[in-house]
Amino acid sequence: MIDLKKDAVEEFKGAIRGHVLQEGDAGYDEARHIWNATVDRHPAAIVRCAGVADVRRAVRFARENDLLLAVRGGGHNIAGSAVCDGGLVIDLSAMKSVRIDPLARRAYVEPGVTLGEFDHEAQAFGLATPLGINSTTGVAGLTLGGGFGWLSRKYGMSVDNLLSVDVVTADGELVHADAAHADDLFWAIRGGGGNFGVVTMFEFGLHRVGPDVYGGLFVVPIEQAGDALRKYGAATDAMPDDLSVWTVMRLAPPLPFLPADVHGKPVIVFALCYAGPVEEGARATEIVRSFGTPCGEHLGPMPYAAWQKAFDPLLAPGSRNYWKSHNFTDLPQGLIDAALDAMARLPSPQCEIFFGQVGGATCRVSPEATAYSSRDAKYVMNVHARWDDPSEDARCIEWARNYFEASAPFALGSVYVNFLTQEEGARVNAAYGPNYARLVAAKTRYDPGNVFRHNQNIKPSAV
Repeated sequence: MIDLKKDAVEEFKGAIRGHVLQEGDAGYDEARHIWNATVDRHPAAIVRCAGVADVRRAVRFARENDLLLAVRGGGHNIAGSAVCDGGLVIDLSAMKSVRIDPLARRAYVEPGVTLGEFDHEAQAFGLATPLGINSTTGVAGLTLGGGFGWLSRKYGMSVDNLLSVDVVTADGELVHADAAHADDLFWAIRGGGGNFGVVTMFEFGLHRVGPDVYGGLFVVPIEQAGDALRKYGAATDAMPDDLSVWTVMRLAPPLPFLPADVHGKPVIVFALCYAGPVEEGARATEIVRSFGTPCGEHLGPMPYAAWQKAFDPLLAPGSRNYWKSHNFTDLPQGLIDAALDAMARLPSPQCEIFFGQVGGATCRVSPEATAYSSRDAKYVMNVHARWDDPSEDARCIEWARNYFEASAPFALGSVYVNFLTQEEGARVNAAYGPNYARLVAAKTRYDPGNVFRHNQNIKPSAV
């Protein structure tokens, strides 16, 4: 760990409105822990910023002291890029303002806000924007990587609804970026991750959603999964944009609507959200019933904000997690066979394979319109190894990697950058495809010294 001079730290503390934590300080260990328990890092200092002035000063402090810099929003990223060893963590979790303009349908969101906190404010006015599926996820990190969720088939990726940002760049300056100002930076921010600076304000466009949507779970025994996945894949193109259907293969949790003899048994779950008129929901989702004979179902009108929290119990912080991901345009038989083979070898009761359905509006945007370029992806697959005992690390990680390799022949070759693990830096180019060279140019302009490198890094041309 870098030995920071005491007088430099004291001067830094006096220059900010927030708090600086170092090892031994009350709150330090809590502040360095993040969602993924496989990440256990010890920063030299953590600065809990209270506002933009603190962020600017923190960036300059890191440069002046030659510190590796990490940026924490929600701390939910699988690779653990929110915290570093021996460097400075800019912790934005206290910056939680959400201001909704219901007339203009705009949201102004600070970078410490989680999806649940955003929904709390926006749904008070019957408004929403496409953002994730887990309420504890940070808005900032999700959006910077592209962002998608239950509303994406209807309204696009999170970045397709981003109207402007305020960014503290590598020189500590604050830049406002939108389609008319610093447009190269605004383009790069929309999918390029944290490579270009610290976003201190997001402006989103909002849409009329809720307060109720029609949705829920349709659970089918694993014995029917092959046929169910074939029917699901064949039905996708005919589904309306209002309807989003994700599928998860895992051991059945003890949900109250499932018979007790199903609990702990392998199942395929179709999770669906219909964002059109609630009274049309039952008819619009009827196609899911053709996928198989359910062993349980729970479908009907529910608050959108509640549906956004439905998977929180399965994604609670504190467990050990490892992901591998591919993008697909379809679900061929070879892919289905590989998934079922992996399901027969689950190394932990918490492991799962899911296919997040996108398509719809996400595919009707040019790949060059934003840094996020995977506009041909209709499914984002994630093999999610999850366990609690560190002694199971090797077995669970090997399981995820084996299925990842088995499914690779059927994939597009691209990948969603937010799903890359810490050792997958070689796949960054695949995450951006035709946009990578343009991202390097933006990185070279706004961060030529690669100050923001503790991420899925886009290296400037000088590095």
